[in-house]
Amino acid sequence: SSTMSLSEAEVQSARGAWEKMYVDAEDNGTTVLVRMFTEHPDTKSYFTHFKGMDSAEEMKQSDQVRGHGKKVFSAINNMVQHLDNSEAFLGIVTPLGKKHATQLKIDPKNFRIICDIILQLMEEKFGGDCKASFEKVTNEICTHLNNIYKEEGW
Repeated sequence: SSTMSLSEAEVQSARGAWEKMYVDAEDNGTTVLVRMFTEHPDTKSYFTHFKGMDSAEEMKQSDQVRGHGKKVFSAINNMVQHLDNSEAFLGIVTPLGKKHATQLKIDPKNFRIICDIILQLMEEKFGGDCKASFEKVTNEICTHLNNIYKEEGW
């Protein structure tokens, strides 16, 4: 039983696309966060460690930024491994969404921002086909996260 709107072929090509990014999880994760903080400075306010950092160089060197970049990529990697098992997928997405909604109080629009930056980086590094094959996955992730936020009263 799958609530996922991805076919088996789509799951396979999405995994292939993601693998290319995940090989350099820490560097790519860091690049994504630094872009988010630079292009959307309000997102920095959620991260007490990063607030005072203005230069992209400084952020890139920060252990906290690198650590969180890697964490984000690990979470997505877990989801990608379970795209063909909606129960397992939701088992990862649900606690993550709840934590960000209730404890961290992160605006859900930030998930879309981060997904868009991941897609942008994929396209730059590996081309449009790579990006296209992962786009449905990011939509799936954001949709589920938004649903969890609604359940939590956002």
